[in-house]
Amino acid sequence: MKQILFIDRDGVVLEEPPIDFQIDTIAKTNFVKGALNSLSRIAADFDFYKVMVTNQDGLGTASYPEEQFYPYHDLMIRTLDSVGFQFDEMIIDKSFAAENLPTRKPGTGLLKHLISNDLFDLPNSFVIGDRWSDIQLAINLGAKAIYFKSGLHELTPEQELAFKEVIVLETNSWEEIYSFLKLGIRKVHHERNTNETSISIDVNMDGSGKAAIETGLGFFDHMLDQIARHGKIDLTISTKGDLYIDEHHTIEDTGIALGEAFAKALSDKRGMERYGFALPMDEADAKVLIDFGGRNWLVWNAVFNREKIGEMPTEMFYHFFKSFSDGAKCNLNIECKGDNEHHKIEAIFKAFAKAIRMAVKRDPISNYLPSTKGVL
Repeated sequence: MKQILFIDRDGVVLEEPPIDFQIDTIAKTNFVKGALNSLSRIAADFDFYKVMVTNQDGLGTASYPEEQFYPYHDLMIRTLDSVGFQFDEMIIDKSFAAENLPTRKPGTGLLKHLISNDLFDLPNSFVIGDRWSDIQLAINLGAKAIYFKSGLHELTPEQELAFKEVIVLETNSWEEIYSFLKLGIRKVHHERNTNETSISIDVNMDGSGKAAIETGLGFFDHMLDQIARHGKIDLTISTKGDLYIDEHHTIEDTGIALGEAFAKALSDKRGMERYGFALPMDEADAKVLIDFGGRNWLVWNAVFNREKIGEMPTEMFYHFFKSFSDGAKCNLNIECKGDNEHHKIEAIFKAFAKAIRMAVKRDPISNYLPSTKGVL
């Protein structure tokens, strides 16, 4: 079965004019940065069935005559052809939004011949678009969505929540889209349940920094949020622990579970940088070195003079990173100097996030395993 790549036109392949949203002159016909090179590589490296799906409001009517559309649309086609990319089908709906026709995206009226065709693998196909209607189209097709952030059509918080499960990548870069298609999804769900804690974690290593953290410890949540935001990792953590006893099990077990989730997400390290380091914060100087090399080890050179920051015991900082190292099977070397205790630990967590971001970065054209042992 063949996967389909459904691609929106305006704002994704061609830059969309923000004034009238119509590409109807040569001056308005510009390719999105990186689109030509990445589409050329996609055509060369993959066997997608490639379908353009675009709404062109009132095309063929007095408000949008065809002679204002096709010369520039055909120029796009010829230019794409010159770099080796051809669409297998062009699906153009010409209706107005107010007509609410089933042929208009996100409706699938013009795509039924693809939906009913057993030759196509829709669950593993992708819709690339910059509007809510493109994401909804993916849902209606039973496909996955790549949300191209053109800057013209931002999703509302409600839409972000509704589309959370179908969006596998958010980006404004065609290079990142190519890399994602080449390297695959590093997204896992992991649970760890004991008599002391119940933990559920969702992690997307190639996310955009979204976080939903609930451990019952506000300052700990704030620190875990730094990992997501500064590591550009989508991270959802729900920890229910025996806080009526103390904080120890909640913090330690969350570290273990998070490390285990990372180990699952990074099971294939081919093309990965493997190492990372970083970062100052005000007067605090933090350094975090990390190696996802398959062996756990922690070096901890940080001293805290307060018993707690927020409701989190400072002695548990060491235990969290030790637990993460054990679960992720990584080396961690952490040191920090400074005067303000809050700044010191926040600098450590931010440096930890930046180090992770560097270490998990992948090269889409490399199949190199970063180890002379031949296994990680």
